[in-house]
Amino acid sequence: MNVIELLDIISIGETSKVQFKRELNNREKVAAEMIAFSNAKGGMILFGVEDKTGEINDKMSYAVLQQTQNVLATIANELIKPLIFITTEIVKVDVDNEKRNVLIVYIEEGISKPYKDLNGTIWIKQGADKRKLTDNAEILRLFQQSGKVYVDEMTVAGTSVDDIDKEKVDKYIQKTQKSLDEIEKIPLLQLYRNLNILKNHQLTLGGLLFFSKDPQLYKPTLCMKAVSFFGNSIGGSDYRDNIDIQGTIPQLFEEGMRFFKTNLLHRQERQNFNSIGILEISEIALEELLQNALIHRDYTKNAPVRLMIFDDRIEIVSPGCLPNSLTIESIKMGNAAVRNNLLISYCAKLMNYRGFGSGIIRAMNNQSNIKLVNDIEGEQFIVKIPRPLNQEA
Repeated sequence: MNVIELLDIISIGETSKVQFKRELNNREKVAAEMIAFSNAKGGMILFGVEDKTGEINDKMSYAVLQQTQNVLATIANELIKPLIFITTEIVKVDVDNEKRNVLIVYIEEGISKPYKDLNGTIWIKQGADKRKLTDNAEILRLFQQSGKVYVDEMTVAGTSVDDIDKEKVDKYIQKTQKSLDEIEKIPLLQLYRNLNILKNHQLTLGGLLFFSKDPQLYKPTLCMKAVSFFGNSIGGSDYRDNIDIQGTIPQLFEEGMRFFKTNLLHRQERQNFNSIGILEISEIALEELLQNALIHRDYTKNAPVRLMIFDDRIEIVSPGCLPNSLTIESIKMGNAAVRNNLLISYCAKLMNYRGFGSGIIRAMNNQSNIKLVNDIEGEQFIVKIPRPLNQEA
């Protein structure tokens, strides 16, 4: 990092990815900062910068720099579990004709979340500050991000084999192209366990969302809310259409596509008079994006997928940010990280799902003006697609 880049960062002040420290005078507090960055998206700590004013002080002499770096290595290795790896950099800044040092400590997003201090406390970022993590759902989310837990493989309390819709299971088996004679030899409960629909006499979340009679009986918020607004504001009180869609994931997908087809316009482009025309937004793109919202969302968050149609755009909002270290740029290149193993395996047989990280590429190839937003603060992933400007309001 050069001096201009450093001064620009300091001028902005502390953020969720930047912290200032006058000097290293409390190992436990610095460990908590490192833990919070590791459990979030990474960040940097600037030693030699006053946290209240952003002033670069003269505390980082050569001897202090060496001692500070040694202590930082000890903190990363011994005060944080599991240990983390840090990198450091020293930048010299001219302040009132005096060269002053700023020690930059880079902390990457961790791959073994959740990280804890020696007391077992989990720290996470809260804006420019940090806080202790005590909520079980948030802790589970950190385990999920590190690939230690797959939420869709966990059981749903209160469910039983009686909640399974056998016809849906039969349809899935037919899609697997396995011998029905062999399948019929397997006791029914064993079959459900083999398919990961049932575990410990309860439905897995994946089993509930694909094969149950009524998923929302146990998970009422895992539905889909769809609204077609008058105007361009989510705060508008008037709407053309407003429905709550319930059912399994394939049912949510079908009803969601029906909502789009009903509320979006169709254009006549050389079709005959009796044709319904072509949807104003690529149907292929909508299918890919809607499937992604349902299959790759964060199911630790008790919130619905939202479909919103405005006069100037549509939005598809799914709970949860991109998993692990994925970014908007990386998913546009076809990179993928599996968050919901079971859902993907079921979806591959029961829906028009291709996987392999190609969905976003396919959507953008068919609808080039798609905007993707990874809303970290709001913990949601948003897809925005402008509508044609020449339509009637």
